[in-house]
Amino acid sequence: MEDTREPSAPDVEAASILGFDPFDPAFHADPYAHYRGLAAAGRLQRTAVGLWVSTSYELCEQALRNPRFGHRPENGGLWRDAPQRNRSFLTMDPPDHTRLRRLVSKAFTPRLIERLRPRVEELVDELLDAASGDVDLIAALAYPLPVIVISEMLGVPPRDRDLFKGWSDALARGLDPDFLLPEAEIALRDEARAEFAAYFRELAAQRRAEPRDDLLSALVGVSDGGDVLTEEELLATCVLLLVAGHETTVNLIGNGALALLRHPEQLAAFRDRPENVAAAVEELLRYDPPVQLTLRAALEDVELGGTLIERGRLVLLLTGAANRDPSVFADPDRLDLLRYADGRDAPRHLSFGHGIHFCLGAPLARLEGRIALKKLFERDVTLAAEDGDLVYRDNLVLRGLRDLPIRIG
Repeated sequence: MEDTREPSAPDVEAASILGFDPFDPAFHADPYAHYRGLAAAGRLQRTAVGLWVSTSYELCEQALRNPRFGHRPENGGLWRDAPQRNRSFLTMDPPDHTRLRRLVSKAFTPRLIERLRPRVEELVDELLDAASGDVDLIAALAYPLPVIVISEMLGVPPRDRDLFKGWSDALARGLDPDFLLPEAEIALRDEARAEFAAYFRELAAQRRAEPRDDLLSALVGVSDGGDVLTEEELLATCVLLLVAGHETTVNLIGNGALALLRHPEQLAAFRDRPENVAAAVEELLRYDPPVQLTLRAALEDVELGGTLIERGRLVLLLTGAANRDPSVFADPDRLDLLRYADGRDAPRHLSFGHGIHFCLGAPLARLEGRIALKKLFERDVTLAAEDGDLVYRDNLVLRGLRDLPIRIG
């Protein structure tokens, strides 16, 4: 349906800052069509307020791995920079990032993730067994699975899991820049962060007194040559694990399931080749990624694609657009579950980032996505809504459905 409303002041402001209108319903429904329009005007563009924006895979990849781009913007409030005490290592530069990521990596190991496989399989079976007929896939599977997993990993008692939903929703929305958010949502974000920190401060104190076999105890006790996480660093890491480790997986499952339901021939191939599930999930991550963009700042004068980016200037990297760059991916708007299969040398998508900030939780997201989608489509599943009736959440950074009505036979 055509959007006939007049642009409001926030719409106009956002469009002048970003170079596109993030409030446009058509953008939420299909941002990739808008990205193609942006890309037609050039790989790197400067908006009215001086923000650089790139849709190019090559330039996004370069900026993500170039240490001269980082997270210390001098932007005069253009894009929110969290207070130092609230910042996780995700938004830090070396040497702080190096130190914190090394410490957290000692607790968040691939071995720990692989140990979770039987439990994830058990949870998916339980959640799907409880769902039949007309259900909302987000509420029935995509949301509860990762929240239960991360809660159990951190050692959160089952009775407290419901607290996470409100906190997670507010914190995920708060990943968007402040100029896109109403004051009420900014207040909710800050309140959620404070409540979350208070909760984990108390739980961490319990783990210091009586350590258990959980991730929070490991984070409390982690050390490297005498170096340990401070309490503020520990709390910021827990917030990161909740939002980055939970919200992205919700969207991976929801976006991935919808893509398969919209492409029956690919769904048939998915079912016919269960051994190909890992490669299929990589293509689903490329095709409609949970994270659409990231931001970097020039830490010094630096060239990007032959253009000088002055120190302190921000570059908006539209990784969702980069994943569909036709100069890199053949027929990029086509869902092709064999793109990463059978040893093919396809370019790596940027859905988990690149370089030193490559997503630490990628192995967990992949594990949950593979198991959830494989087990879901072992059943008779159909879409129970028209495409035009699907509603995406208002987030800009994170892309995901508010709900996904399906019918499980």
